[in-house]
Amino acid sequence: MELRARAARVSIISNSLLVAGKLGIGYWMHSVSIMSEAIHSGLDLAAALIAFFSVREASKPADAEHRYGHGKIENISGTIEAILIFVAAIWIIYEAMKRLMGGAHTVNDPLTGVAVMGLASLVNYLVSRYLFQVAGKTESIALEADAWHLRTDVYTSVGVMLGLLALAITGYSWLDPLVALVVAAMIIKAAFELTRASVLPLMDVSLPEEEERVIKEIIARHADEYVEFHKLRTRKAGRDRQVDLHLVVPRYQHIDYVHDLCEHIGNEIKAELPYTDILIHAEPCNGPQDCPVCPACPEKEKGPSRAN
Repeated sequence: MELRARAARVSIISNSLLVAGKLGIGYWMHSVSIMSEAIHSGLDLAAALIAFFSVREASKPADAEHRYGHGKIENISGTIEAILIFVAAIWIIYEAMKRLMGGAHTVNDPLTGVAVMGLASLVNYLVSRYLFQVAGKTESIALEADAWHLRTDVYTSVGVMLGLLALAITGYSWLDPLVALVVAAMIIKAAFELTRASVLPLMDVSLPEEEERVIKEIIARHADEYVEFHKLRTRKAGRDRQVDLHLVVPRYQHIDYVHDLCEHIGNEIKAELPYTDILIHAEPCNGPQDCPVCPACPEKEKGPSRAN
C-alpha cells in the first residue's frame, strides 16, 4: 500500500477507537467537555476518511480528463475538513453555553475522565507525529491537515484533563463547560489556519518565496549558457508543483544543446523540489551586435542589436 494511504488508515483506526471511548465515558460522566472532545475526535475520524480517499485519488497519474493530475483533490479535502472543524466548534459552544446558563450540573467521577483524556492525548500525539513525518516525506497537504487535527486534539484533551482535575479538586462544576469553550476557541483557530493552507493553492497562488528563490538560484548557476529568463510562473496542487518559464538562449546554439540545457536545469530543480513538473520555453535572442552576454558570438556582424 502507498505510504500516504497507509498513514491515513492508521489515523482512521486510532480515531475510531477514541471516538467510541470518549463518547462512552462522556455520556456516563455527564461531561460536556469530554463529549465535546468526542465530537472533535469524530471530526478527526471524518478528516482521516477524507484524507484516505484524497491521497488515493491524488496518487493517480494525469489522464485525458485531468491533464495536470489529481493533486488538487488534497486541497479540496483540506477545505472540507476545515468546514467540519467549524461545525464542531459551533456545536461545542452551543452545548457549553447551555450548561453555563442552565446552572450547576453533576459530573460523575472526574478523575476517570482525567485518565481517559491522558490516554487519548498520548495516542493522538504518537499518531500525529507519524502523520507529520509521512506528510513531510510525501508533501501531502491532506495528511498534514489530518496531523494538525490530531495535534489540536492533543492540546484540547490536555485542556479538558486539567479542567476535570481542577473540578475534582474544587468541586466547581462550571469549570467543565468553561473548558469546553476554550476547546472550541482552539478548534476555530486550527480551522482558520487549515482553510488558508487548503484554499490558497486552489487559487493558483505562487510557490512560497523560499521555493521560488531556490528555482532562481538553480537557473542562475547556468547564467553563462543563456542570455536571460523571464515569465517565471509557479503554482502547487496538493504536493505537485508546476513551474514554467521562458529561457532566452543565443540564437546560434544548436537545438540539441538548448534541449540539454533545459533538461539539466529541470533535473536540478526536481532534485531540490520533488514532485515538480517543469516546462521551459526556449527562445532565441534578437541580435548580436551590442550584446554583452556572448562576446564571441559568431553572428556579431550579421544582425541588429538584441532587444530583450
